[in-house]
Amino acid sequence: MSIGEMLAATVPMARTLNLEFVETTPDKAVVSLPDQGAYHNHVGGPHAGAMFTLGESASGAIVLAAFGDQLSRAVPLAVRAEIAYKKLAMGAVTATATLGRPAAEVVAELDAGQRPEFPVSIEIRRADGAVTGEMSVLWTLRPTDQGK
Repeated sequence: MSIGEMLAATVPMARTLNLEFVETTPDKAVVSLPDQGAYHNHVGGPHAGAMFTLGESASGAIVLAAFGDQLSRAVPLAVRAEIAYKKLAMGAVTATATLGRPAAEVVAELDAGQRPEFPVSIEIRRADGAVTGEMSVLWTLRPTDQGK
């Protein structure tokens, strides 16, 4: 099962918005929100909430790609998120997420018994390439308690 298929199966909101997981690697995740009238705002473009979900889903995809091998001992959780809407979004939009810290550093902190935090940056673009939104999600890997 691909990361996109896994997210669609386990995160109902991703299914609801019909998100398309275009590329998912530990270095980059690209997720697209098709143009769908049911998710438009008052000016005919994608609603801000749909674009937030798109960006957060892209960040979750890269987290799973980079740290999926740690799921037996840690749970990835979003700690906080911030989004800036830069230009009017119309039509389909695509979010590209990148890790803000090397994955090896994050895993080293987990190995040391810490609860690492790391940022994921996301750019949301419309089809003509214009950046319509910028988002940042701070994630953590919460160690699971294997003894209880």
